[in-house]
Amino acid sequence: MGQLDGKVAIVTGGSRGIGEGIARRLAAEGAAVALTYHSSNETAELVAKEITGSGGRAVALRVDSGDRAAVREGVRQVVDRFGRLDILVNNAGVAVVAPIGDLPDEVYDRSVAVNLTGVFTASQEALRHLGAGGRIITIGSVNADRVHFGGGSVYALTKAGIAGFTRAPAREVGPRGITVNTVQPGPVDTAMNPADGPFAGFTRPHIAVDRYGSPAEVASLVAYLAGPESSYVTGATLNADGGYSA
Repeated sequence: MGQLDGKVAIVTGGSRGIGEGIARRLAAEGAAVALTYHSSNETAELVAKEITGSGGRAVALRVDSGDRAAVREGVRQVVDRFGRLDILVNNAGVAVVAPIGDLPDEVYDRSVAVNLTGVFTASQEALRHLGAGGRIITIGSVNADRVHFGGGSVYALTKAGIAGFTRAPAREVGPRGITVNTVQPGPVDTAMNPADGPFAGFTRPHIAVDRYGSPAEVASLVAYLAGPESSYVTGATLNADGGYSA
């Protein structure tokens, strides 16, 4: 018996990295998981297949988190397929590092569309279906609070927006028994930002525990927020950053 038995979860951007770790952990806790992807079809299908092969329930759905109509339709598809929705994890995001003066308009627009508008739209649609015990968890970034490198203007802007956004709906839906929280990871060892990658040299000295985190470590905090023991935690921004922001 898992703490999420009978629950249905959506994990956006769940085909790799932190999103994959979250999808696998929620499935291990008993939830049926719909993981969305934009371009990683084979990877997403493999994750869903492995979860199913381990006795869980999972489906991969192609959804562009920067397309509001697609986001709404994706949530509706999950509800139609599984009959309910209990947990939304807004994980999909894009990260672009470039000097602010060189940042093209289309890159800015895409970053805002995925990192902010996609989160708002998915949350808005999910709240049409969530009942008491429902959970919305958004994956932000410690770069909302601290940026020790150049070129992170639009990324920091969008991630700070997520933290601010979380507090407002938490107030609105608290009386319905629904919680809304943000998890801000620090440097995490993924294909996008490997622990031995080009950013590691100047990033690692800022981490108190002197190492990158793992997707599983972020997923453990998400699993807590998704479960029944976190019912008094809402409107919160919780860091899983190894002391990066200490």
